[in-house]
Amino acid sequence: MFKNIREDIRSVFDRDPAARTTFEVLTCYPGLHARVLHRLANILWHANLKWPARFLSYLTRGLTGIEIHPGATIGRRFFIDHGMGVVIGETAEIGDDVTLYHGVTLGGTSWRHGKRHPTLGDGVVVGAGAKILGPITVGAGAKIGSNAVVVKDVPAGATAAGIPARILDEEKKKTAGFDAYGIGNDQNDPLSKAIHGLLGHSVTVDQRIDFILQQLEKMGVCVEEERATADKFDPNHLNKIVD
Repeated sequence: MFKNIREDIRSVFDRDPAARTTFEVLTCYPGLHARVLHRLANILWHANLKWPARFLSYLTRGLTGIEIHPGATIGRRFFIDHGMGVVIGETAEIGDDVTLYHGVTLGGTSWRHGKRHPTLGDGVVVGAGAKILGPITVGAGAKIGSNAVVVKDVPAGATAAGIPARILDEEKKKTAGFDAYGIGNDQNDPLSKAIHGLLGHSVTVDQRIDFILQQLEKMGVCVEEERATADKFDPNHLNKIVD
């Protein structure tokens, strides 16, 4: 137990630059308190002391703002930063070195018994406000962007963002260092990519129209009015706005 607590404290220093002293972490970090109390509740749960386990979980929620069902399975060096509003369901399974931020939900999508909550692999980072729902798997090293709603499996090493969450271009690429809010270097979402594509298509269409006008001018057709009233836009400027 004490060895695990020491690991948890060390993981706080590794992932939160605001942490200054061990005493501060022990007394002021609700994520650490919730993890320690969950270990006790989990022991009671597996000892078939269901009500005491649930009651301890209930008290922990009041103390920390973090609700972890005593039946949830959690690995080593688990870190919840800020913590308020985190909900972890009964059949959730969390690997080692996983990080959750405030407002994260590992929830279910049905009232049926059995496995109904997510499984998170080792090293997963889940950004603030994200919802991971159903008996799906988030692969090791994956990142979930803030406020994402994930309802399908996420491959190992991928970054998922959006509502519903989609895999970004950097899927399965590994990046060095710790990314606090689960957002990759390439933050283009499908909507921005679609807009960039439309802007590029507009440039091509304008070039074709200009070519047609040139040919008409060679044939003696007056196109000055069409040129004067043609819409003018700067695609590079618009691309920067979308980014």
